[in-house]
Amino acid sequence: MTGHQTTDNILVQSAKRVIEIETKAVQQLTHRLDQSFIDACNLLMQCKGKVVVTGMGKSGHVGNKIAATLASTGTPAFFMHPGEANHGDLGMLSKDDVLIAISNSGETAEVLNLLPVVKRLSVPVIAMTNSTLSSLGQQANTVLDISVEKEACSLGLAPTTSTTVTLVLGDALAVALLDANGFTSDDFALSHPGGSLGRKLLLKVSDVMLTDHAIPKVTHTATIKEALFEISEKGLGITGIVNHEAELIGIFTDGDLRRILDDRLDIHTTHVSDVMTKNGITVTANELAVNALNIMEKHKINALFAIDEQRRILGAFNMHMLLRAGVV
Repeated sequence: MTGHQTTDNILVQSAKRVIEIETKAVQQLTHRLDQSFIDACNLLMQCKGKVVVTGMGKSGHVGNKIAATLASTGTPAFFMHPGEANHGDLGMLSKDDVLIAISNSGETAEVLNLLPVVKRLSVPVIAMTNSTLSSLGQQANTVLDISVEKEACSLGLAPTTSTTVTLVLGDALAVALLDANGFTSDDFALSHPGGSLGRKLLLKVSDVMLTDHAIPKVTHTATIKEALFEISEKGLGITGIVNHEAELIGIFTDGDLRRILDDRLDIHTTHVSDVMTKNGITVTANELAVNALNIMEKHKINALFAIDEQRRILGAFNMHMLLRAGVV
C-alpha cells in the first residue's frame, strides 16, 4: 500500500511541476505584447485574402488549432501542411493572403523551403519562433516570440511548454482581432450553426413552434370539456382562449384542470373563460428559443404561445420541443 501511495505522490508532484512551469511561461507572455504583436495584428486586419497557418510536427498541430480559432472568430483562415505544400499544396496560397509560420527553432526545413515562393508572391510572413535571429525570424515581416525557459518534459525534449505558449499566443491574436473587428455573438453563431452554441444563438421560437391548425386554441364561449378535448388533441398540455377578434385573452392548462376539479365545477357547462388564466405569459415569434426556455424555467411553465402585436396567436410550443431542437 505504501508503494502505491509513493507512486501516486510522484504522479501528482510531476503533474504539479508541469502546470507550474507552463503557467509561469504563459504569464511571461504578457511582457511580450509589444510592437511586434501590434504589427502582426495590423497585418492580419489588413489581409484581403485568408490567413494561412503552417507548421511541422507539434507546431503543425497547434497551428491547425490556431487556424480554426481564427476562422471561428471572424478571421478567415486555414491550415496548410508544409510538407504537402512543398509538393503542390502551396497553390493554396494567394498574393492577398498572410502566412503565419510556426517553428520553435526557426530552422524547420519544410517551413523554410516555402519562403522563396512566399516572398515571390509578396505574401507577408508572421513568424512564431523562439528567436528573431533564426532563419525564419530573419525572413519574417514580424516575429512573435514563443521562447520558453524550459520545456515541462522532465527530459527537456518533448514540446510541452513551448506548444502551450504558442497556443495561448494564437488565442491572444484571434481574440484581439475579434474585439478590434467588432465580431458579435450573432457573427459567432453564423460560423457555428450545427453546434449547441449556434443553436442557442440562432434558433428562434418561430423555428420550433407549431403553427396554423396545430395550435391549440378555443373561443371564449367554449366549455371546459371542449378545452380539454383541444388540449388532448394537440398534445401540448395547454390551450389558448381567444375572443371574436382572434386575440389571445387567456390560457388554460392541464394543471388548471386539477385545480378546478377540487372546486367541483361542471366541466360540461362551465365556460373555460371563467376559469382561465387571463392573458398569461407569452413571447414573440422572433424571440430566441433559449430565451423562451429561460422564461419557462423561471416561471415553472411547460408551454408558451407566440403572439403578434395584436395578441393573435402565431404559434405554440412546449419544453420538450425545445429540448428536441437542441436548445439545451
